[in-house]
Amino acid sequence: MKIDPAELSIPERQRIVTAAVSPRPIALASTLDKRGNPNLSPFSFFNAFGVNPTTLIFSPSRRGRDNTTKDTYENVKKVPEVVINVVTREIVELANLSSTEFPHGVNEFLETGLTMVPSVKVKPFRVKESPVQFECKVRQVIETGDQGGAGNLVICEIMMMHVDDSVLDEKGFIDPNKIRLVGRMGGDHYCEAFGPAIFDLKKQF
Repeated sequence: MKIDPAELSIPERQRIVTAAVSPRPIALASTLDKRGNPNLSPFSFFNAFGVNPTTLIFSPSRRGRDNTTKDTYENVKKVPEVVINVVTREIVELANLSSTEFPHGVNEFLETGLTMVPSVKVKPFRVKESPVQFECKVRQVIETGDQGGAGNLVICEIMMMHVDDSVLDEKGFIDPNKIRLVGRMGGDHYCEAFGPAIFDLKKQF
């Protein structure tokens, strides 16, 4: 099958791309608006893109249905800081709940029951229940387009990392079976990145 994306609707493109490019890690992004109101929302257009400087990028894309922008995007344009919290099996349902289209100014921490913890180097709050939290400065926002479905690449530099000791192995590395991360797939599907899903491959030199 050959598919020209120009011949597809935005939802059709999304269904194919998100199902094929998966699993994707989830960034539970905590931001503040210009009045200091907290916002919390998950994004699976997300990954790490370098360690010198230590860089994370996520995309709060424009809504395909009406071409509006998300609070997270508006917030980082005005207050260029974000805390990216990893999403585990234990909190994935609450992270999903935070994606609800609440009215502007509603605190998703209160709606989900997740706990706000003050950060060290940035203003937005951390999520206490997440075992790894990255305090970031937003270095750049790149808009890939101005129509519905277009991405907004939020380029973040990590200023402080918080890692819960409970997810570390005896060597001090993060143990996938202790951190119990989840990934986003197509449609309503998620996956677990621990247990039988884990296998090792040694590099071939």
